[in-house]
Amino acid sequence: MENTTPEVLRYAAFSTTPTGGNPAGLVLDARHLDDAGMLAVAAAVGYAETAFVTEPGVGGDPRRSQVRYFSPIAEVPFCGHATIALAVALSARDGAGAFTFETPVGPVRIETAGDGADITASFTGVEPQLAAFDDDVLADLLGLLGVGRDDLDPGYPPRIAYSGNWHPVLVVADRNLFDSFSFDPEAVRRLMDKQGWAATVAVLHPIADGEFEARNLFPVGAITEDPATGAAAAAVGAYLRVLGLVDPPSRVLIHQGRHVGRPGLLTVDIPAAGGIVVSGRAVRIPGPAGNS
Repeated sequence: MENTTPEVLRYAAFSTTPTGGNPAGLVLDARHLDDAGMLAVAAAVGYAETAFVTEPGVGGDPRRSQVRYFSPIAEVPFCGHATIALAVALSARDGAGAFTFETPVGPVRIETAGDGADITASFTGVEPQLAAFDDDVLADLLGLLGVGRDDLDPGYPPRIAYSGNWHPVLVVADRNLFDSFSFDPEAVRRLMDKQGWAATVAVLHPIADGEFEARNLFPVGAITEDPATGAAAAAVGAYLRVLGLVDPPSRVLIHQGRHVGRPGLLTVDIPAAGGIVVSGRAVRIPGPAGNS
């Protein structure tokens, strides 16, 4: 397949300002790119993920697209913040409403509302799952963070949650430890690769009833922590529901990005059954024409 330089849009997801939230690259027409070409674009963009519309208008439906996601080093099965950003960009072009993205984890439905620079997007994740940690794997992960089992909030047991990607979920009780823990990115990446965790490790701290702050570890290239992680937010919603820690339907707010200087807000709606709904804003990051 011929690879030519595509137009790349840049959006900040889960933010109302270009300097907040999680930046994503977007290629609205990637039909001319093969896997190596998409990976090269994602590496050049340098964001945690870039979304590629590999087939617009699936089945003749102009609001159904085939979408793939690449980090700078590999394809990622699903990316929440890039999904939000892509839906906002398509709404700005085609009008708000419903979209369906055919992704490697299955079809994802997105609703958008608003217009101009004030568009909110909501995606519904795939059917949630939850798994227990192997004791040795949990010990390895906690050791890499310098966190002990006694430092975890006893009301929130450690689990691995799925809503498109598998995300380890840890809830740290002490705010100071949550703010100060550090880690060796290469060591965490080795553990994640060994366990097949393609996305992030979600570390949370409860700050109010129905409100958490999150740090999502995502060592890839120059990145160590993800500023705002929609897929992890969906996984957290799955975690809370499956463990009976919320009374659905319920809403949870997740603040993320303060630790990397890009604060954002993710809204998580947890229905009694079915996929978790994650909502947020996204705004265009200005840049040169054709590569903005």
